[in-house]
Amino acid sequence: MRIAFVTELFNPMLKLKILSLAVVMLPSTLCGQQRFSTRNGTITFFSETPVENIEGTNHKVTSVFDATSGAMEFAALIKAFEFEKALMQEHFNENYMESNAYPKAIFKGKLTGLGEDEVAKPGTYEVTVTGDLTIHGVTKPITAPGTVVIDAGGVLKASSEFMIEPEDHGIKIPGVVRKNIAQKVKVTVQLDYNKM
Repeated sequence: MRIAFVTELFNPMLKLKILSLAVVMLPSTLCGQQRFSTRNGTITFFSETPVENIEGTNHKVTSVFDATSGAMEFAALIKAFEFEKALMQEHFNENYMESNAYPKAIFKGKLTGLGEDEVAKPGTYEVTVTGDLTIHGVTKPITAPGTVVIDAGGVLKASSEFMIEPEDHGIKIPGVVRKNIAQKVKVTVQLDYNKM
């Protein structure tokens, strides 16, 4: 039995099968080298009105980017947004975002303008992000311009700025405070990726 196994190991057909399997698996191994992630990205939103400015910042955004396919995702816990005033944070979570019922904001989409060739060399690249943004349980398509800066150490710094309307995501603003919150809110995303 042992002799048969040793003989089989040196069988030319078996060697060919092993080599074929290695060649098939090589591209998927290389693809894995083009994936980037972060667990400490930042999302800031800013509402400007004559009555009051409101700003919330979240420094615990998780994201993954695959340079091979362009696929990109990020997720942000709503309760991780911090405000200058504790009362703003309380109203944001309880009255508007209902963060117990809708704990996360999620984006799933694609980044174009940056591929495998570009991530290998330092530089600044103008990109476009297209996908679905889910906030407060409501998913809407979104397209936004962005910039990716790649430094000599291979760190990707991706940033984008876009506007959203809270009411598009089913976030109700009571009439009594309607003038305190802008109809369009500016969202800034900053994701510093490292190779996975």
